[in-house]
Amino acid sequence: MTDEEHAEDFNYIVRLMNTDLDGEQPTLYALRSIKGVGTRISESIVRDAGVSPTEKIGTLEDSEIDKLREALKAFADKAPNWMFNRERDPHSGKDLHLFGSELDMTLREDLNRLKKISCYRGIRHEQGQKVRGQRTRSNGRSGMTVGVQRRKVAGGKK
Repeated sequence: MTDEEHAEDFNYIVRLMNTDLDGEQPTLYALRSIKGVGTRISESIVRDAGVSPTEKIGTLEDSEIDKLREALKAFADKAPNWMFNRERDPHSGKDLHLFGSELDMTLREDLNRLKKISCYRGIRHEQGQKVRGQRTRSNGRSGMTVGVQRRKVAGGKK
């Protein structure tokens, strides 16, 4: 199809979960632009909504986009627990799946909690150091100290 043929009802930008999706992409790949939605979750949502995964998301009708929106909201009710991105939430104790800005906000709250209680991970996050046990001698350097310094050998010879 050319631009003239689908210019009337084609949406170049589709808004779902506070995210702008490219209307030129197939539905399956466009949904992956939402933070918290990967390939498997996208497949599950498209299947639940009953929408064609290969059809461009910009050509979908408003009713089909509403079905996608409802499938995203109801994902946590239908999906198995191992698909969730937040198991055993510390505040509620439930398994949750978060999308978009909610995911960013909870990550920020978790890091602030770790910093507040001054645990090892919180201290490393505050310092901007590696958190998960990686070596820092030769990698992850920042600032002016870059490169390897040689030791001076006794006797003046190399």
